[in-house]
Amino acid sequence: MAAYDRGVTQALSTPEDTTVAVRTLREVPEIVRRRLMPPMPARWVAWTATLWVTAIAAFVRAFHYGTPAEIMFDETYYATEGQELLDHGVEWEPSTNTGAFVVHPPLGKWLIALGIKLLGNNSLGWRLPTMILGTVAVLILTRTAIRMFRSVVLGAAAGLLMAFDGFQLVLSRLAILDIFVLFFVLAAFACLVVDRDKRRERWLRAMENGLDPSRPGRAGRPKLTWGGVPWWRLGAAVLFGLGCGVKWSVAFYLPVFLLLMVLWEVGARRHAGVRRPWRDTFLDEIGWVALFCGIIVATYLTTWTGWFLTDTGWKRHYLSAELGRDEVPVLGALQNLFYYHRDALNFHEGLVSKHPYQSWPWQWLILGRPVAIYYGNSPTCGAADCSSVITLLGTPVLWWSFIPALLATTWLGISRRDWRALAIILGALAGIVPWFYYQIADYRTMFYFYAAPAEPFLILAVVFVLGALINAPGVGFSGRTLTFAQSDRRLYGTIFAAAFLIAVALCFWYFYPIWTAQSIPHDSWWHRMWLGNRWV
Repeated sequence: MAAYDRGVTQALSTPEDTTVAVRTLREVPEIVRRRLMPPMPARWVAWTATLWVTAIAAFVRAFHYGTPAEIMFDETYYATEGQELLDHGVEWEPSTNTGAFVVHPPLGKWLIALGIKLLGNNSLGWRLPTMILGTVAVLILTRTAIRMFRSVVLGAAAGLLMAFDGFQLVLSRLAILDIFVLFFVLAAFACLVVDRDKRRERWLRAMENGLDPSRPGRAGRPKLTWGGVPWWRLGAAVLFGLGCGVKWSVAFYLPVFLLLMVLWEVGARRHAGVRRPWRDTFLDEIGWVALFCGIIVATYLTTWTGWFLTDTGWKRHYLSAELGRDEVPVLGALQNLFYYHRDALNFHEGLVSKHPYQSWPWQWLILGRPVAIYYGNSPTCGAADCSSVITLLGTPVLWWSFIPALLATTWLGISRRDWRALAIILGALAGIVPWFYYQIADYRTMFYFYAAPAEPFLILAVVFVLGALINAPGVGFSGRTLTFAQSDRRLYGTIFAAAFLIAVALCFWYFYPIWTAQSIPHDSWWHRMWLGNRWV
């Protein structure tokens, strides 16, 4: 780069060469350009595929989503509390006519309350927000996969795999909190991926305008302008804070997202030619990281607005009413909220009661113990013995591919040093591995649906492997080489990927009745219990 600068200086010393020199200065080597900003598919093609995939997801999630009409599973808590929030601003205990003690933050229940406000206190109202956000999650995953893989085909594959997953389908048609957790984690990650591209594009544009990244100090960095503010990253912080306002388990993703932000910034600087990418990343990004965390905290606190604005919430005035101490404005309310959180944390740590549908984290990816959400025996199937059930069970063909996909993604990521593999693996592990600690530490009661935020990353792992198969190199055998032309490799890889998608779709169609409470003969229901009593 120094020799390049000397050449430019010499050119500028000759007046007649000034125009040529400036044009040369602004040229960026093609390899640097491609590393910073690989080409994206045509926008209209990408959005057409995205909308088609989303339409499929919307249809299967919205079709009779209010059936059955009665309360199911934990809807008895969350649908009820949604109405209480509308009536009182906080969850309510009718027996004492005061605020109730609940162990999850209020945002998820406020979202359910919004559905009740729009469509009434019925199954259509309770489940409207989960159905909508479950569908939007498919759209976000499709767009994120297109951006990560620079492929409309692979992006559409990711969206279709989520659209045809029974686990995500059931959560999208059930008024409980976990689809919100999935949505906010995925949406925050999607914003960070966009932020990664925007930051790298900023470096590229600055280099096109004459920036020399090898120069020391501020002279070698893009100038901070209003357009240079990482708005997508700050948006991710808002979404992350909202996710924490649904369930605290979203916090497992904070170290992962912070690590990815730093690594991606270092990578952008290294590809641009910065001499000390780690040092410059620390100097430039420490403030943004602090702001990121501050926005998360501020957003999380806003989800408690209903509690702050009332005098009846649980421990709303704990300092004055129970400790006899003065409550300083604002600070006193925050102290009271701290005591509330302490009680909720103690509850979670002591939650070890047995439940017939509890499962351990090692069982989740092998579908070792799904959750029975609903069972009825309405005789409308035309047989003497009918079953109408909803079982929270992932599409088996898809979920049983997750472990080999994770292993293959890890291997391919290491061998290719692929940034996507690291993001995918860390995202999947953050949604599952922390729960092993609680299993070992206190045998805490856990359920399969705790794996919800990991699912988008598990699907991305599958798509990563499918993409690698489509572009697989030739294979050598002891002096003899089996080689395929690039077109043949793409053909065979595409055939395998298409066959896998078809298998998932057929499996989804086969299991669809037990995800949507369709009345079918009892024998037909039992035939779908592939692991016998473990699935009953």
